[in-house]
Amino acid sequence: MDKIKLREEYIKLGQALKAARLVSSGVEAKMMVLDGRVKVNGEVCLQRGKKLVGGDSFEFDGNVVSIEN
Repeated sequence: MDKIKLREEYIKLGQALKAARLVSSGVEAKMMVLDGRVKVNGEVCLQRGKKLVGGDSFEFDGNVVSIEN
């Protein structure tokens, strides 16, 4: 499981996908989220602007990433 360390209070899902290097651009992140290919805390999420905080996790294409404070 990969980890992203927060620098601020939260990170948006689209930014987290880019930070984890699972997508190469914001446009690609948007398409993956809108296609229902991303899960947040085990549930499909269609909001690329979803705010992720410490303790959250997301999954894309078999990769699970946790968010840490």
